[in-house]
Amino acid sequence: MSVWAGVDVGTQSLRVLLADDDGTVLDRATVPLTGRRDGARHEQDPAQWWSALGMAFRAVDATRVRGLSICGTSGTFLLSDATGEAQTPALMYDDARATDAWALPKLRWLLAHGPAAVRAGLADGRLVLRHCGDHLADRLTGDQVATDWTSALKSGYDGGWNVPPDVPASALPAVVRPGTVIGTVGRDGAAHTGLPVGTSVHAGLTDGCAAQVAAGALAVGDWNSVLGTTLVVKGVTATRLADPTGAVYSHRHPDGGWLPGGASNVGAAVVDDRFPGVDRAALDAAAAAHEPAGALVYPLRTTGERFPFVRPDATAFTVGTFAGDADRYAGLLQGVAFVERLCYAHLRRLGADTGGTLTLTGGATRSAYWSRLRADVLGRPVALPATTEPALGMAVVAAAGDGDLTATAKRMVRMAGTIEPRAGDRFGEPFARFVDALVARGYVDAGLAAYAKEPS
Repeated sequence: MSVWAGVDVGTQSLRVLLADDDGTVLDRATVPLTGRRDGARHEQDPAQWWSALGMAFRAVDATRVRGLSICGTSGTFLLSDATGEAQTPALMYDDARATDAWALPKLRWLLAHGPAAVRAGLADGRLVLRHCGDHLADRLTGDQVATDWTSALKSGYDGGWNVPPDVPASALPAVVRPGTVIGTVGRDGAAHTGLPVGTSVHAGLTDGCAAQVAAGALAVGDWNSVLGTTLVVKGVTATRLADPTGAVYSHRHPDGGWLPGGASNVGAAVVDDRFPGVDRAALDAAAAAHEPAGALVYPLRTTGERFPFVRPDATAFTVGTFAGDADRYAGLLQGVAFVERLCYAHLRRLGADTGGTLTLTGGATRSAYWSRLRADVLGRPVALPATTEPALGMAVVAAAGDGDLTATAKRMVRMAGTIEPRAGDRFGEPFARFVDALVARGYVDAGLAAYAKEPS
């Protein structure tokens, strides 16, 4: 069988995974990454990405790899010259100097406030915007490759480049469908990684889309909830969803149709913050006696919400009084699940089909109790993929190439099991009160609240 490699460049590590045509994971390696945070600034050194890529491939049997694809955090980019050498640090997705998480505002910030050499290089066409995967592919192939359309979305590409006049056209890369062969590994790339010369390099995806591929959520009506530090929901629709609130945005599906989604600022991190270093298994067992919890909690970590509603001034709140730590813990888990339920109500109200397979991925799935609780709150079966790493999604992208990504994922992605919701909707009444509390604070409109309370 052929061996395919997926590369996932995250904030804290770079991961390589090897899989065969049937999706069997053959090997994997992880190399840590560091960054620089200083107030609103968050940067990484692209040279460290390159070093980590070499170390990770040297830790697996790279000589067997037929093709590879790379994903990175959405909105992260750098500027490089025609030789592929980085001329700026990588501005990370959450670098806040431009006040907006998308890459295009960051590029405009560099045009206005960057070093003089950078501004001059952009103006005279010597510097080009490169997303994380683009830069590593440049170095692997020895040439300046095209980017993919999911990575380019936050840089201003939506079926074509649509950028303000102050952004030079020469700074914008060519854009292709994910999976397209954009080059082959050259001599220098092979020497650095151990990959064979001539190994195909395929256009990649953002990390969120890669996780969706790894979950196999690629048919219309399928959705994937990723509950890690934050909650990210992504799915598939035949037509593009129009969301006047701006909470939902859509990538183009490589096979046609759309990949809409949104990212909330609630997530598993709030549980880590409020219950550090505790025995989670014991708390899970204790939480089962508090269904529903004695109070409601909207579990934001910091000010601001992005999905299922957009309110930069939103803050966490608690309604009622908890009986103790187990009750408070249960309330946090239920609060995140209530936000997830509201996310799907918002999507259905926009016209999305959410009736397909719903998969759960992310670090929170390590808690079997929380996964079952979420199935109960959502009132529907949830499937748990056997391998949830975005790097597997990228191996699938490489294996599919310019062919049918959905069919390739169906062959390569396996499920570990399905959780059926328990009978009854014992969370319906507290969920309704939770939504009413959001309405009372002006975070949610009455129309969405009424719709969300209706049976799905």
